[in-house]
Amino acid sequence: MDGVPAERSQRLSRAAAQRLSLYLRCVGDWPTDGEKVSSSRIAEAVGVSDAQVRRDLAALGHLGQRGVGYDAHELAAAIRTALGINRQWRAVLVGVGNLGRALLKYQGFRAQGFRIVGLFDSDPSKVGQDVEGLTVEPVSALPARLAELQAELGVLTVPGEPAHAVAEALVAAGVRGILNFAPVVLKLPRRVRLVTVDLAIQLEQLAFQVQHGDAPNRPADEE
Repeated sequence: MDGVPAERSQRLSRAAAQRLSLYLRCVGDWPTDGEKVSSSRIAEAVGVSDAQVRRDLAALGHLGQRGVGYDAHELAAAIRTALGINRQWRAVLVGVGNLGRALLKYQGFRAQGFRIVGLFDSDPSKVGQDVEGLTVEPVSALPARLAELQAELGVLTVPGEPAHAVAEALVAAGVRGILNFAPVVLKLPRRVRLVTVDLAIQLEQLAFQVQHGDAPNRPADEE
């Protein structure tokens, strides 16, 4: 497969992209030695309808055969191309506290093509420390170092109060996207993509579902 045309992948909605990530997790764990994978098997594993899986995969091009299924290896490659993870992404992490150090130990980033290439912190006591093979540098070094490191993404694991200033420093240094773990709502220029992971909000939503007896949270089909 030569890859998914850029204009096709750009039409994917965020909801569809999230489902594709789930499909990739499933397909990546299944045999790839010529075995065909059906849309119903993917749908059952993820918790959406067969029709939704077929619609999502149809957006990737002509994959699979009706009544036969999809080649697992070809399908995984097509999904990775659509998601933009068929290449390596270099990222810097700002905030080398407990959460930052835990993320650095997570092997899934590298497995999916994400490489942390630089560490930064505003705490002088942390600057110069070696953490997971990288030397912590001062946040003030970001403008010069980001270009040298060829990093496109930033991972923000600082407390809420300094988060805005650090995010602005990352933007000024040239990052194209930020994964924000700080418990604040960031406002960034439209050219910079932002994904916020607020663990407290996720627990609030879990408490709400348990309190009110909601059905298990599953990826919703698009209407």
